[in-house]
Amino acid sequence: MTSRNPRDSRLRLVRPRNLAAAPRAAVTQRRRPAPRPPEGTPPPTELARMARAGLADAARVARWADAALRPGREGASSDDKGTLSAATAERAAAELGLTPDQVRHDWDTARLAGLVEVHGDTARPGWRLRAWNRDDSAVLRGWVALFDAWSLAHPEPADREPATVAEVVSAMPQVLSFLQLSAGPVPVEQLLDLLQQRVTELRTERCEIPFGPQPEPVADTDEPETSPDDTPLAPLLDWALGALASVGALTYGDGQATLTPLGSWAVWVKLEQICVAAQSPAGNIEVSAEDMLRGCAQLRPNAARAEYRAWLAARPVGSAVTELIDAARGEDALLRGLAFEALRVVGAPAEPDVHAVVDETPLRPYALLWLAEHDGADPEEAHEVLTRDEATWLWVDTAAAIADHGEAPLLVRHLESAVQATVPALLQEVRAVGHPRTVQVLVALAAAHPDPALAKAVRRAAFQVHTGGS
Repeated sequence: MTSRNPRDSRLRLVRPRNLAAAPRAAVTQRRRPAPRPPEGTPPPTELARMARAGLADAARVARWADAALRPGREGASSDDKGTLSAATAERAAAELGLTPDQVRHDWDTARLAGLVEVHGDTARPGWRLRAWNRDDSAVLRGWVALFDAWSLAHPEPADREPATVAEVVSAMPQVLSFLQLSAGPVPVEQLLDLLQQRVTELRTERCEIPFGPQPEPVADTDEPETSPDDTPLAPLLDWALGALASVGALTYGDGQATLTPLGSWAVWVKLEQICVAAQSPAGNIEVSAEDMLRGCAQLRPNAARAEYRAWLAARPVGSAVTELIDAARGEDALLRGLAFEALRVVGAPAEPDVHAVVDETPLRPYALLWLAEHDGADPEEAHEVLTRDEATWLWVDTAAAIADHGEAPLLVRHLESAVQATVPALLQEVRAVGHPRTVQVLVALAAAHPDPALAKAVRRAAFQVHTGGS
């Protein structure tokens, strides 16, 4: 995509492919070692401790939601926008010793960090919450997701020009990089100069030249008409630094800003995903389906299929299929795709069980593709059995797997697999299907995409999904 105008951004047409295999491809392509963090960066265990402390209130509300908002529980409801209803917020406040506003804030933080997922009028914990006390990488991923969504966690002032706000959000990565390189307090005046330079560069890159005859400039006016170019950036920098401070990325006060250890680490490894290390073949054979799938995540396709065969040979087919489908029902989209890859190795004995999950929304696209291929359809054409909504749901689910376990360039390239011809059409349909990871996927895509105009459109869509707007 080369257009700077999101209304004209065309998705490059590519040959259809088996989307169910995409999560595996997103991980198997990751071969380069992770970069070393800056000298003095705390070890991952200490960083995770800091992240747990910063997200403790959000995790507390998420656990409350897990216990109180399950289907069938009295009062188990949120509104259809994914925010807590007034009655539920008051109930949570009373039980947790908080105010309703604090509950709503912690609820929104939990959603942005992937600790809780909303499905219509019910809520359930995200996979990160399930692994909260035992998996440091899950904790750090949750904090990075919140870091990426800082502009949603602390919305901009309502009286600011939206175009300028978007420019400031797009320019903040450069400001954060400067803070990271400085490795200490930086005066706000210096950051403001950098922000102004970067915003000017963004405007120049867009080459915004108005078409048609232009009015003559009006001289000697006491109150000239304002435009985005005239909007002062100092208040917006103050908002951005305050928002980043609110998520724990930096400290801000006395006219200067300093990255926290978590913020410095996050800037360094931005969108560098922490992948679960592959286990040895012997270990994979004797572990649960979920652990086996995680252990095979970084293997090449042929090696992974050999692992699936060995794992299946060590247990009865019926119980193995049940265990794989249970793993597919989990919160991790990567395991969902890998589970159905393993079920392809099982073949015909798995057909009744796969038929049985066709009506389960998260599993339906995977099951339909599996059944189509089992009936003899070409894997490159099997996607034609999916409706538009099912293909879009699968696109978001695959993007969630990439966001959790892959790299930023893979997420950008994932746009090519969308069935929609344009970015606006994709965003509209992504919002409509109601996937629980929509906000996190759009925020990650906006943070990863190099096109400022497209990133702005995606970020706006994420904000609208988050707030329930249109």
